Amino acid sequence: MNLYKQLLLKYWGFSKFRPLQEEIIDSVYSGKDTLALMPTGGGKSITFQIPALAKDGICLVITPLIALMKDQVEGLNKRGIKAMAIYSGMKKREIDLALDNCIFGDYKFLYLSPERINTELFKARVAKMNVNMIAVDEAHCISQWGYDFRPSYLNIAALKDILNKDVPFLALTATATPEVVEDIQDKLRFKEKNVLWKSFERKNLVYLVRKVESKENYLLNTLSKIKGTGIIYTRSRKKTKWISDMLNKHGIVSDYYHAGLSNEVRSEKQDAWQQNKKRVMVATNAFGMGIDKPDVRFVVHYDLPDNLESYYQEAGRAGRDEKKAYAVLLFSDADKAKMKQRIQNSFPEMEDIKNLYEAVCQYLQIPYEGGKYQAYDFNISDFASRYKFGLMTIYNGIKLLQRGGYLELTDEVSNRSKIYFFVNRDDLYNFQLANEKYDGFIKLILRNYTGVFTDYTKIDENMLAKKIHVSVDKIYQYLNRLKYYKIIDYIPYKKTPMIVLTEERLKKKSIYLSKDQYKERKELFSKQVKQVLGYAETETKCRSQILLEYFGEENAYRCGICDVCTRRNELELSKYEFDVILEELKKILKDKAARIDEIIEHLEYPKNKVLKVIDWLADNRKIIKEGEDRFKWHK
Repeated sequence: MNLYKQLLLKYWGFSKFRPLQEEIIDSVYSGKDTLALMPTGGGKSITFQIPALAKDGICLVITPLIALMKDQVEGLNKRGIKAMAIYSGMKKREIDLALDNCIFGDYKFLYLSPERINTELFKARVAKMNVNMIAVDEAHCISQWGYDFRPSYLNIAALKDILNKDVPFLALTATATPEVVEDIQDKLRFKEKNVLWKSFERKNLVYLVRKVESKENYLLNTLSKIKGTGIIYTRSRKKTKWISDMLNKHGIVSDYYHAGLSNEVRSEKQDAWQQNKKRVMVATNAFGMGIDKPDVRFVVHYDLPDNLESYYQEAGRAGRDEKKAYAVLLFSDADKAKMKQRIQNSFPEMEDIKNLYEAVCQYLQIPYEGGKYQAYDFNISDFASRYKFGLMTIYNGIKLLQRGGYLELTDEVSNRSKIYFFVNRDDLYNFQLANEKYDGFIKLILRNYTGVFTDYTKIDENMLAKKIHVSVDKIYQYLNRLKYYKIIDYIPYKKTPMIVLTEERLKKKSIYLSKDQYKERKELFSKQVKQVLGYAETETKCRSQILLEYFGEENAYRCGICDVCTRRNELELSKYEFDVILEELKKILKDKAARIDEIIEHLEYPKNKVLKVIDWLADNRKIIKEGEDRFKWHK
């Protein structure tokens, strides 16, 4: 058994790799910069965790998703692999201690949010680390053509200069168009082009578009007939609860999920759904990250997504067990108007963006020429009510300011409380002797938590309160008094998004978004919206083919199982026959109209088969009548 498989078996309990994993591991282990395209659920994390464990030194993992960062660190620590995370919102002393541990403490993984990289503190410390590789998750964020571009990702390539050696990059993404693939390699300064990819084709996934007047009736009728668990995606937090209540009322056991719920509530809901206690989860796109549930039988999109990347990623959460599953997009006439309005909402006027920047800085009380690389708690609801901005203007204006490189909005931070003992064991013992009333409480902490003298350690105030039969308030009092006496540092639980200024605060007139950051971005977004509408409205092209061609897979085969293919299959023609007759008809009717008898005479195919294809093309508005009995290709 080779080293990779030994590590896979030892730490994860698997005896073989999934498709493409071993090739990626081989590539990066041999020192090659590598871009890996793997569909959602393909096991991306293994591709950097195994080679990093096989080498001396520490692996830097850069990801914008704080919740995923924490999940992976906890997962690695449970397996006995030393890992830690640094992200916006941590105190300077926490970061100091974490970086020291990465230099001297035999840690194997350091997870970072991208905005950390450009700080002087990090740049000084990372040069002292024995870095064996750099994994860049969500690598499409580095591309100006990606749907989620983040300026902070542009700092990643500078690590090559700081480390001053051939540390390989492994860039990972689940979705990337050909333009984005090129851009990622260019921006990360790959030594040579090197892309490993697994086809985006999902043979077991049935793509369906249903044009319906009542989406609620469709859900009730369909979910009462089919079996298995699933996800329903909607764009509105309010709608998640409304749809869930409607399903429950009709006996379909469901729950709802969005980013506005507390971390504990979201965790409980996700666990209940993963354990099949709830059959359906109705959610915004906040749901899905880190989900490892292979038996999802359907994913329904109640609303149209912004782009086909998002759709593919979310739909791809169905059927990871390789058994038949359904990805359904619901569509109505009203959706087209909503999509066009979304383009306007997503790009506020330039003056509104400048006013938003000014208001955010005032709200956070940041002085002019101050605040660079500082992290600030940002309560969006409170800000909106105070400054009278609409939530859509705030959300989309901040995204544009982020593209301009002025600030970063981190995803929601939800930290358990943490403590760290400032004093050594001897000084602590002396303190306990002199302050008997804290002796029992300090012993309680030391009995229940390890590592409190070397690192910030997560604690649970409720658990401590139950252990000694006191109120949680009493625990808070103990902790805060020990902090006052400089025995511990205590960081209470916090749940909030954060804003990080990537430039010092500027005057409003100095805020400028280039043509690329505004006009071209708006044009790109409009193009993506048209592609989504094209996917939803087509009645003639295989759904899988549309998605595969979008991701650059040329000459993709018709899937034979989507709603478009199923209608074609009813013609009782083979794919080859249908396609050949269609291409011949297109040549004949492209530039001039012709009668049916002229067409049949021109084609060397049985009359009944040609008529079936003509009927199908007419029904789907690919050919139209001109006059009484003549047909022409519909441009």
